[in-house]
Amino acid sequence: MDNKTLTNATGSPVADDNNSITVGERGALTFDNHYVFEKLAHFNRERIPERVVHARGTGSYGTFTTTKSLKDKTIAHFLQEVGQKTEVFARFSTVGGGQDSSDYARDPRGFALKFYTNEGIYDMVGNNTPVFFLRDGINFPDFIHSQKKNPRTNMPDPAAMYEFWANHPQSLHQITILMSDRGIPASYQNMHGFSSHTFSFWNDKGERVWFKWHFKTNQGIKNLTNIEAEKACPFGAQQSLINAIDKGDFPSWTAKVQMMSEAEAKTYHINPFDLTKIWPHSDFPLIEVGQLELNRNVENYFAETEQACFSPGNLVPGIGTSPDKMLQTRLLAYPDAHRYRVGANANQLPVNAAKCPVNHYQRDGKMAGMCPVGGDQIQTKDVNFYPNSQINDGAPAPTPTVAEPAMPVEENAWINRFDTVTAEDYYQQAGDLFRLMNESQKSQLTTTIAQGLSQATAEVQQKMLEQFNKADSDYASRIKTIMKNL
Repeated sequence: MDNKTLTNATGSPVADDNNSITVGERGALTFDNHYVFEKLAHFNRERIPERVVHARGTGSYGTFTTTKSLKDKTIAHFLQEVGQKTEVFARFSTVGGGQDSSDYARDPRGFALKFYTNEGIYDMVGNNTPVFFLRDGINFPDFIHSQKKNPRTNMPDPAAMYEFWANHPQSLHQITILMSDRGIPASYQNMHGFSSHTFSFWNDKGERVWFKWHFKTNQGIKNLTNIEAEKACPFGAQQSLINAIDKGDFPSWTAKVQMMSEAEAKTYHINPFDLTKIWPHSDFPLIEVGQLELNRNVENYFAETEQACFSPGNLVPGIGTSPDKMLQTRLLAYPDAHRYRVGANANQLPVNAAKCPVNHYQRDGKMAGMCPVGGDQIQTKDVNFYPNSQINDGAPAPTPTVAEPAMPVEENAWINRFDTVTAEDYYQQAGDLFRLMNESQKSQLTTTIAQGLSQATAEVQQKMLEQFNKADSDYASRIKTIMKNL
């Protein structure tokens, strides 16, 4: 194999990469050390701001294979025919910690998929739990602040976590999942993935159904205890996924959906757009629609995994959003975070770029390359605004046939602030989950909660015990007893 010539960033050969130019053997550097300056200046800029949440992640590529046609429900092209294959990029992550945190924190896990469809990028940005702590995004910054390190000591602060939860009972269902034996997945391959949010399918007749994604691991669920997690390698989940794929042991998930008609949503006893609640499978059964397989690791972690930009607003014709309050705020927050972290042209990076032609009138900004990328290009000599007189000569124009049906709203709805903290029953489903657990699972759940809650104030403890009691009296009683004995 021929040796490659080392060059600088603009392709010029480098004569010496070990020694700077100096005034004599012991002298100072001269100002014509342009290569040294380039090398150090780039080094100073090798990092971008880490994600505020989901900072520690692992990514890989794979394939989504459609196993059931949904052409009667959606015009989304990748869900039309059995056997269709769509390239996917997946990123798994912890949520609360930074890049230096452990893969084995007791924490939800991000489960994000980027589908490179022939109609553009579709992102499924979910978690490994079917619900979340909140149902209104206005609470999210406060929630994350309460879960991060103490602002004075820079150390974990369980008292702050429970103080937030004590004042937001909508978190109880997710707390019950997080503190259970499923709170620390043994690997990314051994956990499920969920959209958690409600989204919508719509077909060529303009008919809409609401749906949720479920990705069921084919490797089986496997979790760690607190003791096992403390002993585990902090990058063990990342190592496990990379090694499995390198060895050809490709992990896979069975993709399923739940669907609810618009008519059912109007009268169903549970708000179908409440992120803190599940849809019971007995009423809305899981329907298999595909198989997800991961079979290729990234070549450059920073370029691909770290700069991968997911957004629930990255949709394709046939898939839409819903009135879910939390989802609505994510439609703003996610792409805005990427513009801040990576830049206005983040979608031009290979990991984020569509595989189909991209034709739009966005221009310029930092790191603007081909404008735009993918397929046919609009050259800068052409018009950069719409509408224009060149539509009939090939300039891009909208396609009315892919318009989403009008989104329904409540009849006689009033624009106002509506209570999401105390107005709903946040206890029934948490109690149902507790009652499904065996004795060992109940013991682990209540012990984990008691260990954290015992560090909170007496007022916070009382508020939380009242919530647990509303879910199930035994739930509260066990926690109270354990705290007395700590």
